[in-house]
Amino acid sequence: MEVINDLLGYDGLKIVQNPEMFSFSIDSMILGYFATINKKMNNIVDFCTGNAPIPLYLTLRTKAHITGIEIQKKVYELGVKSVKMNNKDNQITLLNEDLKGVSSRIKEKVDLITCNPPFFKLNESSNINKSEYKTIARHEVKITLEECVYEASKLLSTGGYFAMVHRPDRLAEILEVMKKYKLEPKRLQFIYPKIDSEPNHILIECVKDGNPGLKVLKPLIVYENGVWSKEILKIYNLKEE
Repeated sequence: MEVINDLLGYDGLKIVQNPEMFSFSIDSMILGYFATINKKMNNIVDFCTGNAPIPLYLTLRTKAHITGIEIQKKVYELGVKSVKMNNKDNQITLLNEDLKGVSSRIKEKVDLITCNPPFFKLNESSNINKSEYKTIARHEVKITLEECVYEASKLLSTGGYFAMVHRPDRLAEILEVMKKYKLEPKRLQFIYPKIDSEPNHILIECVKDGNPGLKVLKPLIVYENGVWSKEILKIYNLKEE
């Protein structure tokens, strides 16, 4: 069942969703806010784009062209509807393709790649969701962390940015694989559900062939006193109640 939701508190920006598949979450919004954007950027690519929440969010921050890549056809079709509904056809192009090998199919070098990938490795003990759509979105069924980073490294121009949201328990692996493919980690931020909890997400950004030097940003707290924090409200363009 398809529904049309507002994309945050931004006037007129809508997104088409199907709750039986995989609705966009706060992960996508904080990544769209976190990623470095500058006026020199012409080409941006969003890996694992889902129903296109990150490309839609990025249109609020840049005039650069944005390409979203999504392997699941029905999820991709939701994104296409959202792009058309928001009249963003001239800025956003969505591709229903496998991310593997995409660097050989996109010929132009890219200034920024964003990625909200599947977080969990697939093994015998994996807690698989009954929905195939959600399983593919959450588990490394179609693409692995290393494959995402490899494709990003191949696509990026020297000095280009790769920004990703992921899980803290895979941070060591993330840093290792990024450096393996010449993506130098530059910014890291831990996301905490509450101030007294452990972090459950990380935001990390690296630069292709960048110089060493990692900056750890202050923590981002999602909830304070049972309501969204000022930082989250700012990302969502919502006012305090």
